[in-house]
Amino acid sequence: MSTCYLAVDVGGTKLAVGIVSDGGEVLVRDRVATPTRDVWPALSRVVLRVLAAAPEPPAAVGVGCGGPMNPVNRSVSPLHIPTWKDFPLADEVEALTQLPAVLDINAKAVALGEAWCGAAQGERDFVALVIGAGVGGGIVSGGRLLEGRLGNAGHVGHIVVEPDGRPCHCGGRGCLEAYCSGLAIEEETGRPPQRAPQAVVERTGLLTGRALASLGALCDLRLAVVGGSVALGFGEPFFSAAQLELDQRARLGFTQGFKIVPAGLGQSAALVGAAALARRAVRRT
Repeated sequence: MSTCYLAVDVGGTKLAVGIVSDGGEVLVRDRVATPTRDVWPALSRVVLRVLAAAPEPPAAVGVGCGGPMNPVNRSVSPLHIPTWKDFPLADEVEALTQLPAVLDINAKAVALGEAWCGAAQGERDFVALVIGAGVGGGIVSGGRLLEGRLGNAGHVGHIVVEPDGRPCHCGGRGCLEAYCSGLAIEEETGRPPQRAPQAVVERTGLLTGRALASLGALCDLRLAVVGGSVALGFGEPFFSAAQLELDQRARLGFTQGFKIVPAGLGQSAALVGAAALARRAVRRT
């Protein structure tokens, strides 16, 4: 019997759940829009639907969620789900599914997924950036995912790209997320990101390249794998603008040649990443 994993992704605009094989194939998937209230009841219904459709019992469940997180009590306080403050997500998922649950920030999970079977296979030093409802990141250095003091390493969305710029949901100003997240773009333009004007698409790329230039110098990186509904939806104009800005700003010898590539797992990156969390835990045990 082959191994499979239950994958849960909690985003600012969608709740996605899937069954993922040990080869990284999404076998079953379901999703709903993230409600403004009663998020856990909505998520639990999707989880139970997907479990009922699983071809075999999963070995474990991986849960990716927007941060910040607290690894001590395995709780989350996602900026875009204000009704969840120190919500014990991992414990709730374990009680619901009767499976061991592994919790991490969703963009960090995407980094593991891209290293497993995406655009970063064989890479030991890279950043995975997810630009969707929010902006998150996961940094792999020397083949290991950076965790940080409380598991919150990789919040690339809160690199300041415009000093004294727009207020951000984090409480700061001028953050990348305050300009490039889907929610910020919708607030600015009055329409969803997929209908954003060309100038906004190119500015999103430019500011992303600016943030990555700083991150590349700080962490000695030469590869960024970028996914998320906004970045992938904007496509080539976004990636061209980001690469141009990065080329102009990454001038140190060790950062020259820093490349930005689309996520190899495309729109499945979040679910495969969540499964990668569970897979890593199972292999460790």
